[in-house]
Amino acid sequence: MPNQLHQLPVAAGIGLRMPHIQKVLDTRPDVAWWEVHAENFFGGGANLAALDRIRADWPISLHGVGLGLGNAEPLRQAHLSEWKQLIDRVEPAAISEHLCWNAWQNDYFNDLLPLPYSEAALAHMIERVGQVQHALGRPLLVENLSSYVAFPEDVIPEGEFLAELARRTGCGLLVDINNLYVNERNLGRDAKAAIDALPVEAVAEIHIAGFETRDDGLLIDTHGAPVCEPVWALLDYAYQRFGPVPTLLERDTSLPALESLLQESGRAATLLASHQTIQQEGR
Repeated sequence: MPNQLHQLPVAAGIGLRMPHIQKVLDTRPDVAWWEVHAENFFGGGANLAALDRIRADWPISLHGVGLGLGNAEPLRQAHLSEWKQLIDRVEPAAISEHLCWNAWQNDYFNDLLPLPYSEAALAHMIERVGQVQHALGRPLLVENLSSYVAFPEDVIPEGEFLAELARRTGCGLLVDINNLYVNERNLGRDAKAAIDALPVEAVAEIHIAGFETRDDGLLIDTHGAPVCEPVWALLDYAYQRFGPVPTLLERDTSLPALESLLQESGRAATLLASHQTIQQEGR
């Protein structure tokens, strides 16, 4: 199995959603790389043909949202097979999934549900990530989750849980800065402490996104708003800790015009470039 965690350019990318694909093909915007939800391209068809055209000119990251890495049931082999076929065809620069579960027996949930940060959950995730990496033949990037509940079984801090998962499986980490901020606001977890706990060498990709605030103050990770100032500040802190890392702007609801996303990702590109300069000058 290849050891390299990813082949993404150290630059800003954008989450490419179906309504924008034709415009991307027509206008060929100045974006370093794109990330797509893998399941949207299972089974072939016109969507996959369009992705082939985009892949011809840009690096692609395949981001899974439906595998259910943390499910109690055995991994669904049909889903893994679709993943493998897509990887073989697209030859993505990175592949990723979430630290979550989404099914129980025959019921499937259209959400990414959190696991407790317990020793039992860690052992389960180590086994599951190992199985997935063996089946797909390459390292997986595992993304931290936003959560609205804490469990009595949470005995391992979030950052340490992810660090140990990476150390014992060889997986990479996709660090969602917005999720860390949402968890800090909703659950009182220290986002900077989580960043400090992560092994620099395992961090292969960063996500940024926006959230919505309910009347009772709870933050909901909708990916439906621009990135807020505290998340930009936390991204800057993450670059100080990790150095420059490929960084993706996500937007899934209230999808704006592509031009708006290009403008917002430009801010990430500028911040990333400033840290690349700092790194090159050895400051």
